Amino acid sequence: MISVHMTPIPRSSVVAYRDDGPISRAMGFMVAGQLPPLPPLVVAAFVIGVLMVIGIAGSNDWAVLALAMTLLLAGPGSSHPHDGRYDWMAPPLLRGIEYICIAAVGFAHEVGPLWIFALLGAMAFHHYDLVYRLRQRVYPPPWLSTFGLGWDGRMIAVSLGVVAGWPTVGFGVLAAYLWVFFGWESLTCWLAAPRGERQG
Repeated sequence: MISVHMTPIPRSSVVAYRDDGPISRAMGFMVAGQLPPLPPLVVAAFVIGVLMVIGIAGSNDWAVLALAMTLLLAGPGSSHPHDGRYDWMAPPLLRGIEYICIAAVGFAHEVGPLWIFALLGAMAFHHYDLVYRLRQRVYPPPWLSTFGLGWDGRMIAVSLGVVAGWPTVGFGVLAAYLWVFFGWESLTCWLAAPRGERQG
């Protein structure tokens, strides 16, 4: 069982909402919190929007990697404390870009709607659970975003499935893994949480 009361309190709830994976956190470590989170994220959102408008999500298998690599521009901002007036916008922007890109890649490469919905559902479940935990002060363990891959890892995993020529298999395997992992971790976390740490 997970010892929730021993889980360190996040240095910033906004940063915790970002759901950064190991790649993004490593990029943030390199700039030591000196890069504000919004400017690179806005640039990434603009470039991804242009790429999707010109149809790069379905143009060829390797081009899909361009979406994931472009979103990695937001990685260095992960170490910033997110204490600026508009820095709260970073997590919802990351969520929106991640969901839209994954859905667009899936439909462009003829992945069945069921698998697309399953993958997006696993991610939405995790993000809802994360928001509710932070509101209840039941803080997630530090390794959750590592094994959950983070937005960066999930985007790359989807892209690699397309590049390998197995987009449906990639979506299915990733969805199954995330449902099992997030479901198990959420269940054990809440069962281990002392009643005093749950606020109705």
